[in-house]
Amino acid sequence: MTEGTTSAAAEGADTLTRLEQEGEIAADYLEGLLDIADLDGDIDMDVEADRASVSIISDSGSRDLQKLVGRDGEVLEALQELTRLAVHRETGDRSRLMLDIAGYRAKKRAELSELGAKAAAEVKSTGEPVKLQPMTPFERKVVHDAVKSAGLRSESEGEEPQRFVVVLPA
Repeated sequence: MTEGTTSAAAEGADTLTRLEQEGEIAADYLEGLLDIADLDGDIDMDVEADRASVSIISDSGSRDLQKLVGRDGEVLEALQELTRLAVHRETGDRSRLMLDIAGYRAKKRAELSELGAKAAAEVKSTGEPVKLQPMTPFERKVVHDAVKSAGLRSESEGEEPQRFVVVLPA
């Protein structure tokens, strides 16, 4: 191993340790919130795509966790930001932590990937750009990734909260 390879491996291990620490801080914070709200849920932590990922799941299939998702994921987005702030308070570093509750974000990711693929197929067949409805940053990222994997490019346009994806011909 060369010195550069060794330092890259050490840097990767440091990043993984830091992300695991973010997940643990977030899990503690969320467990406290679940206790306060008197809701049952298990916390699952992971690291994916260079960010900590924390999920609240329920074995009982209880609809109680849906309260934490809210309409169109609004409560979930707010809880994610609060959790990121809790991590920032403990570590001093900005967090890109992703929070999922009751599988909402995973289901949404699958739907958005399909939307991006359909929009890409439409652009390929017509040769015309396709504008999608306004989306959150998370939703736009999923669509951009789906369009890229279909071999096309996309851009975000507009101002928050009306920012949207435009799928462009190759």
